[in-house]
Amino acid sequence: MPLSATLQFVGAAQQVTGSCYLIRINGKQILLDCGMVQGADQIREWHKFRFAFKPKDIDLVILSHAHIDHSGLLPLLVARGFDGKIICSPGTAQLLPVLLKDSVHLYLKDLEWQNKKAARAGRKIQDPVLSVQDAERVVQLCETLGYKKRITPLPGLELEFSDAGHILGSAIIQLWLKGHKAMRKLVFSGDLGNPATVLMHDPSAIGEADIVLMESTYGDRNHQNLDNSLDEMAQALEQANKDGGNVFIPAFALGRSQEILYYLAQLHHQGRLKQRMIFLDSPMAINITNIYNDYLECLDQKDLAAIGFKKGMQLQDLLPMLRLTESVDESMAINRVSGGAIIIAGSGMCNGGRIVHHLKHNLWKSANHLIFVGFQAMGTLGRRLVDGERRVRLFGQDIVVKAKVHTIGGFSAHAGQAELLAWAQAIGGQPDFYLVHGEPEAQQILQQKLADVGIKANIPAKGDVIEL
Repeated sequence: MPLSATLQFVGAAQQVTGSCYLIRINGKQILLDCGMVQGADQIREWHKFRFAFKPKDIDLVILSHAHIDHSGLLPLLVARGFDGKIICSPGTAQLLPVLLKDSVHLYLKDLEWQNKKAARAGRKIQDPVLSVQDAERVVQLCETLGYKKRITPLPGLELEFSDAGHILGSAIIQLWLKGHKAMRKLVFSGDLGNPATVLMHDPSAIGEADIVLMESTYGDRNHQNLDNSLDEMAQALEQANKDGGNVFIPAFALGRSQEILYYLAQLHHQGRLKQRMIFLDSPMAINITNIYNDYLECLDQKDLAAIGFKKGMQLQDLLPMLRLTESVDESMAINRVSGGAIIIAGSGMCNGGRIVHHLKHNLWKSANHLIFVGFQAMGTLGRRLVDGERRVRLFGQDIVVKAKVHTIGGFSAHAGQAELLAWAQAIGGQPDFYLVHGEPEAQQILQQKLADVGIKANIPAKGDVIEL
């Protein structure tokens, strides 16, 4: 009997977030990732959300990494009946409880606030569609697999992870799909790391494949040189110091916050940092930084040595002016600091979290500076600010944007166009490429660049199904 297998593009098809791909093979159903679409109203999205499959029919989830746009729908999947295995790397398994429980807590808190508002107005209140127990059940279902170890999680399916170099625990998924007379190798890149990024190793090269799902977030451009990016940040910080204001850096708690701490430590090590206070204003980022400390031996040792790191130290030891603000009261107190401070807070796209409160209090002050160091998806507040919007509405108030807005692209933890092309060209076997996890314009540009080097790539739409 020949191999019977299909792949459906359930999410992150012609968009950056919401990674999810469904493989059906010989009567089994396997999900690659189960991520949230970011930038939308979480309550509205979760309450109206319908999976393109029956969650109870999913036999296995294989997770590339812990970022919410790859893992965030797992609690909802469990709430609606999934009870199978979730296979991920050890690093991902450590990070998932922090991210998923925080995501569910925020949802429940927002729903409680919205229901109080509805009750006062005489409108119907809404019951929650999931609970913290669902996030805890996700963690219980996880089984870990280290890099370069091959297993057979289901009959006719072999699995191996390789280091994607994106964040702690990020993996390239390699699958061998076997029938009685056929075998096909599918590779899902997950999020490929930027080789210039600190702390992470370079993404692993893949020897051969038949089908490749490749991310394309920055398929339309290359990142600027990292030294130039660091200089650009130093100049923005210097200008903020001269202006007498504060610097606000929206950053995701996982990966980006730790990298920014590294770059600030590098500037401090070089004597180029004038600010006297740095606040890591995110309980989740603080927890994740502690997890990174547990995995220091897995990080790039050359990067750590370059900023004076010595055995026995932790990442936060490299910045003596760093303050970790966990409580709400500590976070609110930051807004009484009139100048000389750097505040790192989530979320990275300004679509929620403490950074939005800081923007309400500080966007209208011309002495302040706002530095974006990561991708801003369409529809998010971060994207609107990057695109130059001069007035925004926050918590029911119109806020004029007078703070200086900087965008620094070289710090991205995603591979740029040149790195994507090099990674694709290194794969033998003349595979069929499918570009995922990118906006249409970026995908079309990357598709042409790949064609220029003899690689035909497809751009699937959401819901498309291909035979494997």
